[in-house]
Amino acid sequence: MVRAVRDVSLSVGRGERFGVVGESGSGKSTLLRLICGLDRPTSGEVLVEGRSIGDQPARRLVWLRQRLQLVFQDPMSSLDPRMRVHDIIAEPLVSQGIGGDHAARVGELLGRVGLDPEAARRYPHQFSGGQRQRISVARALAPDPDILVMDEPVSALDVSVRAQVLNLVDEIVDGLDLTLVFVSHDLSVVRHVCDRVAVMSSGEVVETGETERLFAEPGHDYTRSLVAAIPDLRAALAGRSAEDLARGVGPAS
Repeated sequence: MVRAVRDVSLSVGRGERFGVVGESGSGKSTLLRLICGLDRPTSGEVLVEGRSIGDQPARRLVWLRQRLQLVFQDPMSSLDPRMRVHDIIAEPLVSQGIGGDHAARVGELLGRVGLDPEAARRYPHQFSGGQRQRISVARALAPDPDILVMDEPVSALDVSVRAQVLNLVDEIVDGLDLTLVFVSHDLSVVRHVCDRVAVMSSGEVVETGETERLFAEPGHDYTRSLVAAIPDLRAALAGRSAEDLARGVGPAS
């Protein structure tokens, strides 16, 4: 028997930017699915805004789908290729019975994520990877959620595009006063957008703390290994590892 998540106890405050980081297989995506009510815990309890979701049938979680929205890792597989962008972004509004002028709302959201409103008439394959992820963010924002959960949202993007999308997330979270739960295997990405982070390994949270403190003074061996594994251009140019830089070791011969 493999327990994907065990003995995890976390609390994320309203308006907080909370990161969950760990290597593949550490349990972070399973934890995300539990938070979103997509999986049920075999023990323990999951509370969102003080309400238990772990033991509720899907029909009783309609409120959660509006309050909490998820952005997936791969926008190409999460966006229906047969639907136009307008219908993709408006889909949560339709499924949740939210009335109003959907066309105006879609245009507003496209503008918020940095795309031309004319994009509403096109299909996902007509966009770049970064643009598709922007469409995914727009769709998540459509029902006006309070909580945004993102699962490795920039891991499939080029470095320059990744920075643009992360800056967009920064602006949106601040501008809409959202609570952010951000899952990634890349500690440097989490550092860019999160105030506090939990480090997962083998299904357990091995360390939790303020992001900058955790970078400066990691308390667990696994966290130290993650920090040491972050690529460092200065170290590469000098022929030194990031650990050597931190210790003040000179260039390799």
